[in-house]
Amino acid sequence: MTTPPPSGAPIRVLIADDQEMVRTGFRFFLNAQPDMTVVAEAADGEEAVELARRERPDVCLLDIRMPKLDGLEATRLLAGPDVADPMRVVVVTTFDLDEYVYGALRGGACGFLLKDSGPTLLAEAVRAAAAGDSLVSPSITVRLLKHVTAPQTATAAPVKPAAQPTEPLTDRELDVVRLVALGRTNAEIAAELYVSLSTVKTHLSSVQLKLSARNRVEIAAWAWQNGYGQPGG
Repeated sequence: MTTPPPSGAPIRVLIADDQEMVRTGFRFFLNAQPDMTVVAEAADGEEAVELARRERPDVCLLDIRMPKLDGLEATRLLAGPDVADPMRVVVVTTFDLDEYVYGALRGGACGFLLKDSGPTLLAEAVRAAAAGDSLVSPSITVRLLKHVTAPQTATAAPVKPAAQPTEPLTDRELDVVRLVALGRTNAEIAAELYVSLSTVKTHLSSVQLKLSARNRVEIAAWAWQNGYGQPGG
């Protein structure tokens, strides 16, 4: 996985969208953030993959419907299970379709936003991705986590089946897993459990190791598949 940017260094972002006005708007807003800089732009999926592999940005923002190569396939090539050094991809799209949501996350995306989510949420998603966290449009969070464990469809990449932990999860780790499955961010988990953010990250690292999970999406998938995906589950 691409390492987080050094402390104090701006988050380097790639934008891929076939609409020039969208790219311009994203670039203007992100470059205005004190901790971000746009290092590359692409108008189609093939160009996005090529630029991402060359520039190694900290975060790639990919539209889904692009010429030559769609965003789901580009995500799989940059962040999928077979990628040796996966990159951090956030899919940003107009289309709130289930097959797009879980297709993107099964392909390795660490975030999924609707374009009408607003610029503030876009910046939060970039920061979360750069820090190794994830952010998904609140309107679809719980729904998509359920769909991560739904039966495969022709449009979705296969999700890794639930595996038994290499050693049992502690009660506190299970508390964290339940909240991950409900779409909470690390900060929200810390507030809800009355612990520090670093403690949440420590628990998540331990859970990820025990479950052999690549990211929090696979942690959420395990939770849903094992009955921990409901409030109080």
